[in-house]
Amino acid sequence: MTSSDVPRTGRCFGDGNPVYEQYHDEEWGRPVHGENALYERFALEAFQSGLAWITILRKRPAFRTAFADFDPELVAAFGDDDVARLMADAGIVRNRAKIEATIANGRALRDLHASGRTLDQVLWSHAPDRSTHTRPVTWADVPAQTPESRALAKELKLLGFRFVGPVTAYAAMQACGVVDDHLATCPAVAGD
Repeated sequence: MTSSDVPRTGRCFGDGNPVYEQYHDEEWGRPVHGENALYERFALEAFQSGLAWITILRKRPAFRTAFADFDPELVAAFGDDDVARLMADAGIVRNRAKIEATIANGRALRDLHASGRTLDQVLWSHAPDRSTHTRPVTWADVPAQTPESRALAKELKLLGFRFVGPVTAYAAMQACGVVDDHLATCPAVAGD
C-alpha cells in the first residue's frame, strides 16, 4: 500500500488538544537547527522519559523559565542552589536525575563548542539515508530506536551527555526533523 492509497484522516497524533495540535502541526518532524533549540529538544525528551508527552508540552513554558530559555551557557553555570530551586519548582518535572542531567548536558554542550563542534553537527551527522524511506502507515511501523539513534546516543554519551539513550535519541531525531515519521494518513504530509 502506498501513501496515496491510504485515505486521509486526522493528525497522526494530537487531535482534540490545542497544545498537542500546535506541536504536531508546527514543530514535530520539521528540521530544527540552532544550539539552544536543539538543547531544549534533548532536555525535554529526557524529561519526558516515562511520562506522557502532553505533560511536557503543558509544562514547556515553565521549563523555559526554569532553565534560562535553554541557553546552554547559562545552564552550564547552574550549581547546587539552582538544583534546589528546580526541585522546588512545581511548574516543571521535579526529577533530580533529569535536572542534573540537563545541567550536565549544558556543560557537555559548552565543552563541545570549545572543541569547535556543535550539537547541530553531531545530531545531523546521524541522519539516516531516507532516499528509500516508506512513510509509516501505523504507529506499529515506527521504530522506538534505530542504528542511527544508537550511534547518536553512543556519541553523545562519549561527549558527556546524560539521559540520551537510543530511544530518547530517536525521539529527539523525530522532534528535530532528522527523521519524519508522520503517518501516511496525516494531513501534515498531504501531497508528499
